[in-house]
Amino acid sequence: MGPADGQRHDAFPPGFLWGVATAAYQVEGAPAEDGKGPSIWDTFSHQPGRTVHGGTGDIACDEPGPYRVVIAPDKFKGSLSAPEVAAHLARGLAAAVPGVLTDEVPVADGGDGTVDAAVAAAYRRIDVRVSGPTGEPVTAAFAIRGDVAVVEAAQACGLSRLPGGRLQSLTATSYGVGELIAAAADAGARRIVLGLGGSATTDGGAGLIAALGGRLLGADGGPVAPGGAALAGLRELDLTGLRDLSGVDVLLASDVDNPLLGPDGAAAIYGPQKGASREDIPVLEEGLARWADMAEAALAEGFGDRPGAGAAGGLGFAALAFLGARMRPGIEVVLELVSFAERAAGASLVITGEGSLDAQTLRGKAPAGVAGATRAVSPETPVVAVAGACSLDRASLTRAGIAAAYTLADLEPDLPSSMANAGPLLEKLAAHLAADWLPPRT
Repeated sequence: MGPADGQRHDAFPPGFLWGVATAAYQVEGAPAEDGKGPSIWDTFSHQPGRTVHGGTGDIACDEPGPYRVVIAPDKFKGSLSAPEVAAHLARGLAAAVPGVLTDEVPVADGGDGTVDAAVAAAYRRIDVRVSGPTGEPVTAAFAIRGDVAVVEAAQACGLSRLPGGRLQSLTATSYGVGELIAAAADAGARRIVLGLGGSATTDGGAGLIAALGGRLLGADGGPVAPGGAALAGLRELDLTGLRDLSGVDVLLASDVDNPLLGPDGAAAIYGPQKGASREDIPVLEEGLARWADMAEAALAEGFGDRPGAGAAGGLGFAALAFLGARMRPGIEVVLELVSFAERAAGASLVITGEGSLDAQTLRGKAPAGVAGATRAVSPETPVVAVAGACSLDRASLTRAGIAAAYTLADLEPDLPSSMANAGPLLEKLAAHLAADWLPPRT
C-alpha cells in the first residue's frame, strides 16, 4: 500500500535509494569489535554482539548488497514491549524483503522498558524481591554487564506495581529503588544507570535513602511513615548508617528538569498523575519542603533547586543529594548503552516508534532521540516511525527528523482491537513501509 492509501504521514517522499551499509555485522554470540569514542562515561564504551536476521557477513559499501535496517522502537504501552515491537517489525520486513538484514535495538527513555532495552543489548537480567510502592513485596529486575548496572525505578515503585492499579499518592514509597541499587552494588556494579520514569511516588526519594540505611525519625523518635505526606513530621535525619556508595558512579536517565519544590515541582506538576487531589498537593509540598530542609542541614548544601530534582516524585533529588549522581536525558543514555551510533552508521533505513506520536514525542522521547542520533552519525539514512496513532503534522515530523509515520490506527481504527492485535498489525505496517523505502534492487 503506497502513499495514496493513507498509511503514511509523510515528511518527505522516498524516491531515493540510500547507500548500502558500511559496517560489518556479526552473528549472535560473536564478540564485537571494541568501539572508540564518547560514551556515558569517559572511560566506558559498549559494543555488544548482536543478532542479524536475514543473513550474516560483511556488507560492501562499493557495490549493491542487501538492505540493512535498524529497528529501534520504544514500547507500545499497554500492548507490546519494545523487544516485541522490534521482533514483529523484523518479521514483517523479512517477509516483505527477502534477504533484508535487520538489527533489533529496542530502546527506552529511562522509564518502563529501560531494563528490557539493556537485556536486549546483552546485559544480564537479575531478579530481586524488593518493596513495592505500597510496601508489599514485588519481584523487580536490574540488568548488569561487567561493572555497569541498569536500574529502573519503575521496576520497584512504578505505577504498574500498584496493587489493583489503585493510586497511593500520599503514601507510595521509593524504598524498593534503594533495595535495587544496593543489590546492583552487591553484584559488583561500580557504575549504575538509574532510569527515573514511570514512578508512582512523591516521597522525594526518602524511601530510597531509608533502604540504604538512612534513618528518618519523627517527634516520637521512631521512623516516619512511608510516603511524601508523612515527611512533614520529619524531625531528625540520621545518616550514620547510610551505605557508603562513594565508589559507585550513578547516572540518572531522565528528560525531566523540574525542581523539587514550587509550582514547577514534583508535587504540583506530577502529583495529579499519581492520584494527588487539589487538597493533596499542598500536603505533599509541605512534606517535600521539610525533607529538603533536613537534607540541606545534614549535607550543608541545597539540592532542591537543581534541574531534575523533581524527577520521579523527587527521586532525582535524593540521588543528586545523597548519591552524588549526575543527570542526562534518558534516551541519550539508553542509546549509548545499546551502542546505537555504531549500529545505525551506514544503515539503509532506521525504524523507530512508540505507542503514540504526539507533542510529548518532541520533548526527549525515544523516537525523536533515535532520529537525532541517526542524523548525527548517518545523515543520509532516513528515519521512519511506527505508532498506534500519530497527532503530529508533517512539519513537526520533519523537525524531529522523522521522514514518515505509519500507524496502526490506519489499519484498525478500533482502539481495543488495535491494541489486542498490535503484533500482526505491525507486521503489516512493516510491509507497507518496505514498499515505500526498500524497493527491489536490480
